[in-house]
Amino acid sequence: MRWLYTGLVWALQPLLRLKLQRRGRVEPGYWVAVAERFGRYTQAPAASNAAGCVWVHAVSLGETRAAEVLLQALRLAHPGLRIVLTHGTATGRAQGQSLLQPGDVQVWQPWDTPAVVQRFLMQFKPQLGIVLETEVWPNWVASCQRAQVPLVLVNARMSDKSMRQAQRLSWLSGPAYAGLTAVWAQTEADAQRLRTLGARVQGVLGNLKFDAQPNPQQLAQALVWAQRLTRPVVLLASSREGEEALWLDALQALKDDPLDQREHVNAVHWLVVPRHPQRFDEVAQMLQARGWQVSRRSQWADGPDTAGEADVNTVWLGDSLGEMALYYGLADAALLGGSFAPLGGQNLIEATACGCPVLMGPHTFNFAEAAELAQQAGAALRVEDMAQAIVTALQMVRFGPDENAHVAACVAFSQAHRGAAQRTAAALAPYLKA
Repeated sequence: MRWLYTGLVWALQPLLRLKLQRRGRVEPGYWVAVAERFGRYTQAPAASNAAGCVWVHAVSLGETRAAEVLLQALRLAHPGLRIVLTHGTATGRAQGQSLLQPGDVQVWQPWDTPAVVQRFLMQFKPQLGIVLETEVWPNWVASCQRAQVPLVLVNARMSDKSMRQAQRLSWLSGPAYAGLTAVWAQTEADAQRLRTLGARVQGVLGNLKFDAQPNPQQLAQALVWAQRLTRPVVLLASSREGEEALWLDALQALKDDPLDQREHVNAVHWLVVPRHPQRFDEVAQMLQARGWQVSRRSQWADGPDTAGEADVNTVWLGDSLGEMALYYGLADAALLGGSFAPLGGQNLIEATACGCPVLMGPHTFNFAEAAELAQQAGAALRVEDMAQAIVTALQMVRFGPDENAHVAACVAFSQAHRGAAQRTAAALAPYLKA
């Protein structure tokens, strides 16, 4: 059955190239080194007698941030470790460049056919493959087994929805999960679902993202900018398609029928940061079509335009990459993107690490345990819909950060769940040659 899958994946290669061409028009990063995706490299092959490197796969931006803290722990325990870092998205690859040290290599993830994966393994000769969170590809697993390269899944998560999807394709997913050398899960619920799929779960180590430290320069910059403002800031963070419309509808309804002066739309600055950079212009056009003025982060010389702060019809658009700590540091509360449409939510850990309380909608199945723990700790509040999120945020930001108990809860929540990086590095030690 895997060969039927392989035939289909092989036949889809031309469609992948077309998709990359389309995505590249908006994100030019997708045009970079396309041949790498098919096992064609410009780097010199690893020498046959060279000490094996470690392959680390972080498909996108979130996984790359988790990889950063894991690599810090691994390099501390194993000085001189060489890394081959792979990604599937342009945002992941751009973020991953900052993780490279002399001797490391960064390439695109190999397309999942036996020939491509074999060329990847022959080129770099990894002693170990580490996949972060969710990316399990059948031919990666089978090819690593044949080459006797341990392939492990770390910081693993598995939602109910993803488990059901995998079970419907059990003829394909079963051998893939069972073929992994070892799996370490974020939570016991993740571990149980992975065991159901046949994975050899070795333990529950927590979430690496709790160990990530927000960019201190960005937080310091946010503090400077925030001191100039006369109104609090409410952020719609990592919004997904459809959610900006829900947000604008709720703002308009509250503008037409305000609850009181303190809970009026005009009581705060509104900031939106779309999840995907290719949608920055689309969201700007949507805001303007709804009658809002747009101030874009990419056009700020030194922070938001305080001269125009009195204009209550201006929305700030965060149209930059790698600055979420800046946006969370600037905000007094954040509405969690991906949770107001049935998309599973986004990771709220970075927001709480920056001391920014979170309002989350009903859909957080991709990060269920973190969302539940944050709610129990008071670092996040659950609301029914976007309209309730906006009203609750307006009530929350009436008080300054020192008087807002949710801010203190964010700090305590973040500190309480650290340590996964060291635990994961220790678990991987037996697979790393001296």
